[in-house]
Amino acid sequence: MTPLSYALQRGTAMLMAPLIVIHLAVIIWAVQGGLSAEEILSRTRGSLPWGVFYGLFVLASAIHAGIGVQTILREWTPLGRLASANIGHGLIVVLWALGARAVYAVVWA
Repeated sequence: MTPLSYALQRGTAMLMAPLIVIHLAVIIWAVQGGLSAEEILSRTRGSLPWGVFYGLFVLASAIHAGIGVQTILREWTPLGRLASANIGHGLIVVLWALGARAVYAVVWA
């Protein structure tokens, strides 16, 4: 693992920890409050803070997962450094694109 990959892996983990706690707390609050999916979406529509929150969550998760998969492929398979890096980077792009699409649908669509 390169120093940059190491720093990104640890940095995204530190960023995701509070985001996960907030995300789970909001889910518990919404469910216990009896909010329907329609009511939840009405509260997130057009909300810049929720868009930024979930946008950061998606970006950090995509980077974290891509680096993790790249490391696992390098350690557990016969793939070389370049092949595992390409797969990891491709996964980052795919996860980011899917997550960004979901954030757009929930916040701005």
